[in-house]
Amino acid sequence: MIGSLNYFDYKKLINQKNILSKHKIIEQIQPSSIDLTLSEECYEIKSSFLSPKNKVSKKIKELCLNKIDLRKKTIFEKNKTYIVRLNEKLKLQNNIIGSCNPKSSTGRLDIFCRTILNFSDEYEKIPMNYNGDLFLEITTRSFRIKFQKGDSLNQMRLAFNKNNYISDKNLYKFNKSYPIVYNNNNIPINPRIENGLKLTVDLSGKNNIDAYVAKKITPILDFNLIKKHKINDFWKKLKSINKSLIIKKNSFYILKSKEKIIIPPNMAGEMIPYDTGIGDFRAHYAGFFDPGFGFKKGAFAVLEVKTNEVPFLIEDGQTIARIRYEKLNKVSRVVYGDSIKSNYQNQVLTLSKHFV
Repeated sequence: MIGSLNYFDYKKLINQKNILSKHKIIEQIQPSSIDLTLSEECYEIKSSFLSPKNKVSKKIKELCLNKIDLRKKTIFEKNKTYIVRLNEKLKLQNNIIGSCNPKSSTGRLDIFCRTILNFSDEYEKIPMNYNGDLFLEITTRSFRIKFQKGDSLNQMRLAFNKNNYISDKNLYKFNKSYPIVYNNNNIPINPRIENGLKLTVDLSGKNNIDAYVAKKITPILDFNLIKKHKINDFWKKLKSINKSLIIKKNSFYILKSKEKIIIPPNMAGEMIPYDTGIGDFRAHYAGFFDPGFGFKKGAFAVLEVKTNEVPFLIEDGQTIARIRYEKLNKVSRVVYGDSIKSNYQNQVLTLSKHFV
């Protein structure tokens, strides 16, 4: 058996105590991932780090500037780095591997976060049959944000033995019988597939708003408050000029794809966050797409774009991201959508769930 786990696989792992938490975590399961949550144990640290030769807790003692109790809401200041022990622990077996990724709402707030494990030399990677704690490194880069224990910023996707990624040839073949790309009029279109499904940016000027850019001076954002923050307090609305937009250095943009995409029930998707072949910018922070995303006529992909090097001009229809499709180990009977209260099904140019 190979491939990513589905909803019922996670439920089984929780019941078998392969995924542990002091809290009830069944409600954190998604169709092909599971949400992870912050504990009260938090530290402001001198620098980012990995811990290939020690437990993470030992490295924290060396780098800690300040210990914080997240039982109370705490403001994370811009561009300071914090590390939080997660509520969940792993005791994996049966050749299970995994990876982590920020959630959609986290990415759309320009929160840079990465999972760190004991004795690991890679961010976000869960080695086979890992046994131990999980920690989350957090740097919020556009807004001052209040966090507290129980907030969920990232998610974990596990797989039996290995991820079963779909080749370009097989993705083309699948698309002939089950279209995965639609245009704005809900009509299937030919996909552009090369090392995954290529997505292009919509700067056609036909939208009321082509993009958002984060303002430099804003109020404090409370991560726990949904649909309570005013868009205009945090974001500037942009229209393209001559169907193009300059991505300015150290500014954070929200755009959308031209294409509407579908992730079928037997697959999951992951957006590649940084691809130097299509430009020197980061095009996505939160990369997991669950089975059923965009069902039945597709949903636009929302793109979080930032360049830290030089300003970058992007034009309407320019390739801006790729999605890598993979097979689940079995078809998921629980899929992304209204039935499980998913936040971004059938989205257009959509900010995080915090705004109204």
